[in-house]
Amino acid sequence: MVDAVLTEPISIIVRTTNLKRARQADRNFRQLTLVAAIIVALMFAGIIWALVKGALPAMQAFGFSFIWTQAWNPVGDKFGALAPIYGTLVTSLIAMLIAIPVGIGIGIFLTELCPRTLRRPIGIAVELLAGIPSIIYGIWGLFVLAPVLQHTLQPWAIEAFANVPVLQNLFAGPPYGIGIFTAGLILAIMVLPFISAITRDVFETVPHVLKESAYALGCTTWEVLWNVVLPYARGGVVGGVMLALGRALGETMAVTFVIGNSNHIMSSLFAPGTTISASIANEFTEAVGDLYYSSLIELGLILFCVTFVVLAAAQYMLHRLEERAGGRS
Repeated sequence: MVDAVLTEPISIIVRTTNLKRARQADRNFRQLTLVAAIIVALMFAGIIWALVKGALPAMQAFGFSFIWTQAWNPVGDKFGALAPIYGTLVTSLIAMLIAIPVGIGIGIFLTELCPRTLRRPIGIAVELLAGIPSIIYGIWGLFVLAPVLQHTLQPWAIEAFANVPVLQNLFAGPPYGIGIFTAGLILAIMVLPFISAITRDVFETVPHVLKESAYALGCTTWEVLWNVVLPYARGGVVGGVMLALGRALGETMAVTFVIGNSNHIMSSLFAPGTTISASIANEFTEAVGDLYYSSLIELGLILFCVTFVVLAAAQYMLHRLEERAGGRS
């Protein structure tokens, strides 16, 4: 009887001590994650500060006209970012137009249509594309893809759209092989694994009971995919697309090999061009003078801002989609 009376307070003390330790561990973990978040914020602020500080001479010399000026003349200290900005946006747009439907199609095939024995080999083969260095893509694009396009697709497109309004300007000029379209195609191949892998993983999280219920109601495979799988996995798909877009906007070496590196804006997609990252990579070591160097830094600041705006817009769009989905439910 006495032992039972003595044991009960001891057990209470032990439980209280364990509870205090657990609370202290939670506080320590919260503080640790706060420190990690602060470090990320400081790194973000440090990057902005370094870019603004380096770009300040060019910003003072050219102002906002730097953004919409096409001239790029290091000899005369005349610089404008319009051509690199145009090349960056157009090549990324081409890459997304090609990679998004193909990547989502691969994800659908691997999760819904592919035989089980082939899912793993095909999935691994697609994901291995993400591990290939970008310079290898550039070399392959320059020595293999560009000659193929020069002798097949580009001459055919130039001839086929020769008398079609608008398209005759988009697909005009001599078939160089290299150019904005080739760079966009290389980017599409490079970002394809990101979209397909994330899409596949997100599709696999869709509860089987939802799909089985739809099939039980008589829905076809397409109806199940369009009305059940895609709405459920919408957030993950958008996240994968945005991750791929961020990769496409900042890609350097592969694009530098195949885009032609011309600081001029041409209406034809087959014409040579340049991107922000390619211009920095090509000319940074040759930058003589503070204004030339500062202009390249300002190009980096513009790329940083463009990427930030695109990702922020994607987050806002995703938030709006979630709100609409919640309202419908």
